[in-house]
Amino acid sequence: MRFFSRSVLCPFLAVALMQAVPALSADAEADALSLESAPEATPERARNTKLFIEGSIGNASQRYLSQSQDIWRASLDFSHSARLGPGWRGVISDRLDHIYPADAGADATVNSLREAYLSWQSDGGNTVVELGRINLRYGPGYGYNPTDFFRDGSLRTLTTANPFALRENRLGTGMLRAQRLWSDGSLSVAYSPKLADRPSSDGWSLDLGSTNNRDRALVALSTQFSQRVSTQLLAYKEQGMSPTLGASLTALLSDAAVAHLEWSRGSEPDLLSRALVLPGVAAARNRFAGGITYTTLGKLSVTAEYQYNGFALNQSDWAALGITSATQVAYLLEAQRRQELAPRQAYLVYVTQKSLGLKDLDLTAFLRVNAGDHSQLAWVELRHHWPSFDLAFQLQQHIGSPTSEFGILPDRRVVQVLGAYYF
Repeated sequence: MRFFSRSVLCPFLAVALMQAVPALSADAEADALSLESAPEATPERARNTKLFIEGSIGNASQRYLSQSQDIWRASLDFSHSARLGPGWRGVISDRLDHIYPADAGADATVNSLREAYLSWQSDGGNTVVELGRINLRYGPGYGYNPTDFFRDGSLRTLTTANPFALRENRLGTGMLRAQRLWSDGSLSVAYSPKLADRPSSDGWSLDLGSTNNRDRALVALSTQFSQRVSTQLLAYKEQGMSPTLGASLTALLSDAAVAHLEWSRGSEPDLLSRALVLPGVAAARNRFAGGITYTTLGKLSVTAEYQYNGFALNQSDWAALGITSATQVAYLLEAQRRQELAPRQAYLVYVTQKSLGLKDLDLTAFLRVNAGDHSQLAWVELRHHWPSFDLAFQLQQHIGSPTSEFGILPDRRVVQVLGAYYF
């Protein structure tokens, strides 16, 4: 099974490398620096309204059933930003997904109000105040973000395994945020109140119980020391828990290499206690993600990332759960809900290649590896862009023993074709 992941990914990576033969130059610096944000996934247009429809059809090979399962999805994605008056701006972002087959107990049609807030900016531009549902995304990590404190419970639907798309499609959190900006940094303070007790399974719900089920606060200080080094310090506090500290750093090591580090430390129950709703004892532990991205003049970017979650199960504890697979499933579902790292240690390799043989053909691929049980998730996408339309082919493979993180999943292999039309 490990051979399959290599046989799937290696040909794509080999072709990508062939397209990137030109030597590196100072011009690659801009590409490397841009890797702190998500790779380009959709055409961006210089306007305040963005609207696209997306559809996919595919097949999922089942691990525990003899027959495969047909899958399809239709989505409508809308975002709009409007100037309401001097210094005032309104933002709304929404996504509607209809999925077949729907998860057990879930609606087939699910609406996700990602953002809806008002923003005021002072005349000098150095003070910003925002109120409403805001999607805060912190941390430069590619596959795991220890300082992204508002991520848990924010995904209403799971339409892709790509971590960058997941960050874009999740729900924002109802909050009041104030920012003070200066030439080489900023200070942000956010307060998110409790607005509901529990999540909602209603597909049309605002689902404030997932994002605002407790009082939370965050202070973030961002500093750009130079054109090559930027840092962020964070302090997070939620109701009934001790404060959590976090920090991240992004550094340009050369014209083509960027390093990123992300760390947090807090005192809380471990992930298994949360999954089984047990009265776990809070303990102070660390979360960490760190990696290096290498970019060539041929528009090939390769990122290698190491990930660590001190609150997750180590391999011996995970193996002990194998006697009761239902416990393993509950643990993985809670990790997914919280967008947490399920194993204690993991690795990620993320590759993008622009203009793969053709000007508008892009390759995106990644491989997740559980460092404890060595199970893997392999994902590859080939996407062709036209002025108003994208056509993509996606392949996803779960590899591992029946009691491993990825081997226990019901879908063995998912293949689908996706189209998106941009208005």
